[in-house]
Amino acid sequence: MRILGYPLGWIMYWLYHHVTNNYAFALLLFTVAVRFVLVPLAVKQQKASVKMAAFKPQIDQINKKYKNNPQKAQEELQQLYVEENFNPMGGCLPVLIQFPILFGLIDVIYRPISHIIRPGAAVIEQASAIAKKMFEDPALSGALGRSNTYSPEIDIIKAVRYASEHGTGAFDALGADFVTAVNDFQFSLFGISLGDIPVLNPADAPSLSLYFILLLVPILSGVTSYILTMFTNRNTAAAADEQTMAMTRSMAIMMPLMSVYIAFKVPVAVGMYWVISNILMMIQTMILYKVMNPQELAQKAIEEMEERRQLAREERRKAKELAKQGDEEAAKKSLSQKEINRQKLAAARKRDAEKYGEEYVDVTDEDLKH
Repeated sequence: MRILGYPLGWIMYWLYHHVTNNYAFALLLFTVAVRFVLVPLAVKQQKASVKMAAFKPQIDQINKKYKNNPQKAQEELQQLYVEENFNPMGGCLPVLIQFPILFGLIDVIYRPISHIIRPGAAVIEQASAIAKKMFEDPALSGALGRSNTYSPEIDIIKAVRYASEHGTGAFDALGADFVTAVNDFQFSLFGISLGDIPVLNPADAPSLSLYFILLLVPILSGVTSYILTMFTNRNTAAAADEQTMAMTRSMAIMMPLMSVYIAFKVPVAVGMYWVISNILMMIQTMILYKVMNPQELAQKAIEEMEERRQLAREERRKAKELAKQGDEEAAKKSLSQKEINRQKLAAARKRDAEKYGEEYVDVTDEDLKH
């Protein structure tokens, strides 16, 4: 995650120091920027859904025709995609690209001192050792709360501020600039530290009021994820078969539950990013659905495909007429794809027969199926 975190860390550093001076607002701006950058990919995904809906009648026909021959069905589907210049996996990119962004952001949130304050690795290492001793001290356990296993830097922030408030001087050896920078670092929103992790047991929360506020983030994460899934399913329903729809319905339940589970395992800032991102994606999906209605565009695409096929049939008919008059170029154009495949297979068999001294066997329709 550190590799993914470096470029995002620079973005968050710039937003924090030059725009907001508050980590929560920098995170908000970052989320908006990410969604804006991903708009072209979202448009591409919408177009892929439209094309898939347009191909659905042909896909169903192919699957029905070759239900006992999955390999042939796959070959026919690939041929359809090639003819229509369509990549069925092209719509997956917007989904896949969000994972490295999420993992990179987790690293930025887990290591706010490295990415935002940047005192140097040596200082962070020394501060981490001091903070660890403070969290292990039974006398301070109640005041400092639980140690963050995954983020020593969040523990450093808590320990430095505790030491400054109580005048212990635990971090004085690291320099006044470091202590001041950590104390001035705006890593909270409405009194909530963005490094806190939501918990189910109220006794594990910093306070009862913070417990309910922190608990709200995983709940909102699940709710917004569910609503977003419903919006997305409405877009893809026209292109989906029964098996895909069954899987989609399962994902509509699993994804929100997963987002709630993960939100209980990571700092609240990650859950906030998830909630904000889901809301922005809902707005984006509504706008795209309004501008690029899949059902309407799919019907238009079906009509255009039928027009192209009708034109191709008419051109072949004219070519056959010219071929009868001795036009060789027209004769080539008059061939259907099946006839072209038959000629290619026949030529290949003749070459093999001549090479190995075997008897040539004419190509049958059954050969073309395989």
